[in-house]
Amino acid sequence: MAWHLHGFPGGIHPARMNKSPAVDNPIESLPLPPHLILPLHQHSGEPAIPVVEVGQKVRRGQLIAKAAPGRSAAVHAPANGEISFIGFHACPNDSGMHEQCIGICTDEEGELDEDEFVDDISLTEEEMRQRIAMAGIVGLGGAGFPTVKKLTRHGTKYLIINAAECEPYISCDDRLMRERAPQIVEGIHILARLLQAEKILFAIEDNKPEALKEIALACFETDIEVVVIPTKYPSGAQKQLVQNLLGIEVPSGQHSTSLGIVMYNVGTCYAVSRAIAHSEPLISRIVTVTGDAVQRPGNYEVLIGTPIEYLLQHAGVHSDKLRRVVMGGPIMGIAINNLGAPVTKLTNCLIASGPGELDEDLRARECIRCGDCVEACPASLLPQQLYWHIKTGAYERAENLHLDDCIECGACAYVCPSHIPLVQYYRHGKSHLWLRQQERQKAEHAKQRFEARQARLEREKEEKALRHKRAAEARLAAAQASEARATETQPAAKAEPDKPVIEQHNDRMSEVLAAVERARKKKTDPDAENKS
Repeated sequence: MAWHLHGFPGGIHPARMNKSPAVDNPIESLPLPPHLILPLHQHSGEPAIPVVEVGQKVRRGQLIAKAAPGRSAAVHAPANGEISFIGFHACPNDSGMHEQCIGICTDEEGELDEDEFVDDISLTEEEMRQRIAMAGIVGLGGAGFPTVKKLTRHGTKYLIINAAECEPYISCDDRLMRERAPQIVEGIHILARLLQAEKILFAIEDNKPEALKEIALACFETDIEVVVIPTKYPSGAQKQLVQNLLGIEVPSGQHSTSLGIVMYNVGTCYAVSRAIAHSEPLISRIVTVTGDAVQRPGNYEVLIGTPIEYLLQHAGVHSDKLRRVVMGGPIMGIAINNLGAPVTKLTNCLIASGPGELDEDLRARECIRCGDCVEACPASLLPQQLYWHIKTGAYERAENLHLDDCIECGACAYVCPSHIPLVQYYRHGKSHLWLRQQERQKAEHAKQRFEARQARLEREKEEKALRHKRAAEARLAAAQASEARATETQPAAKAEPDKPVIEQHNDRMSEVLAAVERARKKKTDPDAENKS
């Protein structure tokens, strides 16, 4: 019984997919380049942290940069060699900025044999998770999300394997499925075991008959259900694929994992199989090299860190025909201005375009309000309104129109008759809103720190006053106790006279004076006493 598909809104059907002739040629291993450049940031999250020094000898598969705390991924040496530098170098990004990298001068004579990585697969689930984390595996479909971060211990309702590969020109996953389907299925079973998945769906577009045949054969008599979906762009986008397969619309601002749905690319599954069965970290990947300026288009197994220029030279690029190089597909890809930049874990395709191939001469014109972009948007947004708000600086209005829900698929720009680079505007708007959010967070953190400091000072003041009060009470209590002890040790006091001492003294003096007066009178007048 065929799986019931629900479809998704919008989308486009590119007239030319341009998969051939690259997809028709077997995967070819690229010769070892003399230099490798390994960016520390080849994934979503924080850059990796170097654990080697310049001049240090390294061996193939050796850890050269560990994953940073939080969301990050490790980086390994793809070949034997010596660390040549640790610093900034050109990288394949849309900003053109240099990033921190580790350079390796390779040693061809010391290259290890493939059997070097063969290992035992009798591992516990926790050991498997640790090995996947240590292997530095990330999502090879383009997002670059560290694979181990999705491997939660909780049960998963659906494990979806994404083999849509819906953008024109790109065929690396198609060729991988044709040649290495059993290893892909092995990786799927490993992920399903770690996720405790209830249902496994393998989604593949109907324009890949050869790959479908190999995958169906490898999945025969397994619990993996192969689902064939119509060829439509962007059917490989995460939210659109979930909606198409399950009829579930992932809420705005949420990830499919919050609904018990986990999705992996076929290339990621293959990398997991290599990590568990052969203890091999992610040090190479399949890259499609195509375009009118390429003499030998095909899919090449390339070491991570290989300079793009070296790969293009091996594929026979005609410099006189070359107009520009795009990494990724013609819709979502980015132009590479420095061919010294390296192949990274996220490099799935390089298009060396010839004259007029990618419409590089078309200039943007004014919007004619045709509405084609609205019909093409798979996220049910209003591309035209977003464009006008961002162009006029009304970023808050664009945010209110759910700019963050834009998946930057480029379908709107593809159908735009005015050739407006809509995705560039959306990226600019997102960057502006992100910066404003960072500023608000910094201000909020500063406010929280100030309030915390004020509360701490007030608390310290109250504690100091309380300490002084307790000290005074203690001193008073000690004085009273000392006086009480002194009173107990004194002898019994004599009975006090009826009169005060001074009064008694005055009375005695009066008596003495009176006696003296009587004696004087008696001496002068003997008869005075009788008279008196």
